[in-house]
Amino acid sequence: MTPANVIIVCVVALVSIGLAVLFSASSPIKGGPYAYLYKQFIFLALAIGAGWLVAIADLEQLRKFAWVASIVALVALVVVLIPQIGIAVKGSRRWLGLGGVRLQVSEFAKLALVFSLAHYLAQNQSRLHDFWRGFVIPSAWTGLFALLVLAEPDFGTAFLLGAIGMILLFLAGARLKFLLPTIGAALAGFVVLVLNNPVRLRRITSFLDIEANRGDGAYQLWQAILAFAAGGVDGVGLGNGRQQNSFLPEAHTDFIFAIMGEELGLIFTLLVVALFVTIFIAGLLHVRRAPNLFQFLLVTGCLLLICLQAIINLGVVTGMLPTKGMSLPFISAGGSNLLLMGLLVGVIINSQRTWERPKPLVRRRTLTEVVA
Repeated sequence: MTPANVIIVCVVALVSIGLAVLFSASSPIKGGPYAYLYKQFIFLALAIGAGWLVAIADLEQLRKFAWVASIVALVALVVVLIPQIGIAVKGSRRWLGLGGVRLQVSEFAKLALVFSLAHYLAQNQSRLHDFWRGFVIPSAWTGLFALLVLAEPDFGTAFLLGAIGMILLFLAGARLKFLLPTIGAALAGFVVLVLNNPVRLRRITSFLDIEANRGDGAYQLWQAILAFAAGGVDGVGLGNGRQQNSFLPEAHTDFIFAIMGEELGLIFTLLVVALFVTIFIAGLLHVRRAPNLFQFLLVTGCLLLICLQAIINLGVVTGMLPTKGMSLPFISAGGSNLLLMGLLVGVIINSQRTWERPKPLVRRRTLTEVVA
């Protein structure tokens, strides 16, 4: 089995587990579990369709539209900040309404950034040691995406975009003497913004002493820890958990992993972690066979979008990182993220199909033909 096929099997397993846990986690919500499950199935079908279209496309031909897709994403990030257009939920303006459907613009901006960066860095491969062409321009491009997402505000996604942008720059060959000071300055600026934002600052201080703040800023995390404790090794059984009964906020989205820990226990939570680790390792083995820098960076960026988002979500839910609203890929409820994951997997399937395509045999000319 090829590494890309291993990734596909892991994704199918994660989606299957996610649907089962989502059915249980959304049972107390208005409309019942079938309402969320029905919506998730619709977006799953759309994600499969979008992934299939990307899988059969010609990535080299799609490169012609890299800047168009990026400009559209940037315009959407600006439009969502307009009060009369963007939909605000809990103080964050991240969604655009299309009929009765809400789409989170920043999810698709992630892929647009990776796509355009891969295209630019491959196009300027011979100039990557140049300060302006090889560092300033791609760094500023990454920063533009991150700043617009930060304005929503969405600190977690902005951090994710910045991290992936810097990793792709490093892998492409940008100089460390430019990268390291920029990363340090960006982290310092990020810390200053957090310290001057009362909501984010309270999350940090609550994270530092969870038990003392369990009735206030750390309430959600404390309930998640209780869920893991109640689940033990083999769990209390699917549908028998208590945390989704209005104890744990966002049980079906950001904190669905805690519901899994309570109902299915340590065995299934470790299985989910193992599946994401397998995706990452298989992805590393797969990208080694990339035919050019563009496809190497594109597939690597897609792999990082899946795995880094999973790391952040798992770190938050288990108390290893400060609380941040970010979906668990393939498992959490949420149409926008599921659509993005479908597109990312589609790129990986596409790379498997094209990288393994047999090259045409070149017939060697005989000595007589050469002389003639």
